[in-house]
Amino acid sequence: MRFHGQVTRKSRKKKRKLLPLLIPAILIAIALFIYIINARLAPIYIQYAEVQTEKIAAHVINKAINSRTANVLDVNDIIVNVPNDSKGMVKFNTEIINRVLAETHGLVESHLQQAEAGNLALLPTDEIEFDSQAMKREEGIVFFVPLAQAANIPLLGNLGPKIPIRFHVIGQVQATIDTKISEFGINNAVVEVNILLTVNVQIIVPLATKQSVVTQKIPVAMGLIQSTVPQIYTTGGGDPPSVEVPAPPAIEE
Repeated sequence: MRFHGQVTRKSRKKKRKLLPLLIPAILIAIALFIYIINARLAPIYIQYAEVQTEKIAAHVINKAINSRTANVLDVNDIIVNVPNDSKGMVKFNTEIINRVLAETHGLVESHLQQAEAGNLALLPTDEIEFDSQAMKREEGIVFFVPLAQAANIPLLGNLGPKIPIRFHVIGQVQATIDTKISEFGINNAVVEVNILLTVNVQIIVPLATKQSVVTQKIPVAMGLIQSTVPQIYTTGGGDPPSVEVPAPPAIEE
């Protein structure tokens, strides 16, 4: 004959035996749940981090450009006239262009290094929250993004846990010269000389990482090059003259 007290004791013993197994199972389930949720949100983190990284890098680069001594030059300041026997051809003054290129390249690299070291004066602190202590301890620029903001949930705004995002420059900043010549009117051209900056960065979010490229175009010189208007202007392709300018009358001696 069994008594109620004996059944209760047996059930308590079973619970005590299952308890050591139940706690690790709950912890593992919670860890797996967090991992799965984070893995699904990782692409959102990365996409948001790329946008913010471009903003931060552009802000630092603009700070560097504003501190340089040379402003945007007139295109005529960097043009060297070629002798008349070269049919009026012109060429760029590479000495001036290379000087501006070297100065810009050095300033941008210096500003990016200072920003990674925790110099908040070079960063857009009004829009983004940075972790200056982590930036001083580790390599790279560290900033926080609210989960709701990264997931694009307007109702929650800046609520929710803040996700740390870090990015740092990989290798050296690449700087090249890019020229653009556009036809303007008759026998005139608009010339633009720009510096193309390419910055390779490593973006790190929880459980994910990605390399990205930030590009910035910086004007060096621009302006209009005017040449003499020809007496006959054609559209090419063997068509008859579109415009015929009368030659000036000869001066009688």
